[in-house]
Amino acid sequence: MKLSGNTILITGGSTGIGLAFAERFIKAGNQVIVCGRREHALQAAKEKLPGLITRVCDIGIESERASLFDWVTANYPEVNVLVNNAGIQQRFNVLKADAKNDWSYFSQEITTNTDAPFHLSMLFAPFFAAKEYAAIVNVTSGLAFTPFAIAPIYSATKAALHSFTMSLRHQLSETPVEVIEIAPPAVNTDLGGAGLHVHGEPLDAFADGIFEGLKEGKTEIGYGTSADRLRMSRDEIDRYTENMYQATKNMIE
Repeated sequence: MKLSGNTILITGGSTGIGLAFAERFIKAGNQVIVCGRREHALQAAKEKLPGLITRVCDIGIESERASLFDWVTANYPEVNVLVNNAGIQQRFNVLKADAKNDWSYFSQEITTNTDAPFHLSMLFAPFFAAKEYAAIVNVTSGLAFTPFAIAPIYSATKAALHSFTMSLRHQLSETPVEVIEIAPPAVNTDLGGAGLHVHGEPLDAFADGIFEGLKEGKTEIGYGTSADRLRMSRDEIDRYTENMYQATKNMIE
């Protein structure tokens, strides 16, 4: 990926992985726009990174995704990189979940993690195809390859985004649009709630590692434990998933 001279839109960029990416892209000589639902978090991000451009947007709402595309392309027509980073993770026991009365709680994970990146990719792809260079970067997860049984919807949505990214890469292979997948392991952020990932990879070390992969021109980038999971055999996936479930099932009992 070309790492400087871009105008980059990052969804979910006010905190965590998205903000760490924004910081590194700015330092590399790019103009960066981030969007998120919480204005106060965006303001805090802007105070940390004064050159950052922010936009309040709930990408879980179809009309707001369309409005975001219109706003970005009208005000920053040079935009040439989309980073689909926003995501939510919910852990639950399917035997205890109230799917009858509370499906909206569960479906928002599907909307945020699949509808939004699918829709935004399809909005920006034709716009980017007319550029000299462009990229769509989808942030999936190591859990796209080895599902985390106590976060079943999250794992499934990331597997779907992985599949979509592969198809997108083939369809755009004869255009100037590079399609890149970043598959994080557990990273020490507040994904899913504060304190759930304190044993994950340090955020800065993870972000630095991903940028090394981008510099090397990789189109699928893992880090730490997720790097091996990208190419596991089916038998290895089954064993890894079983071991992970046995180690964590008490969290949802």
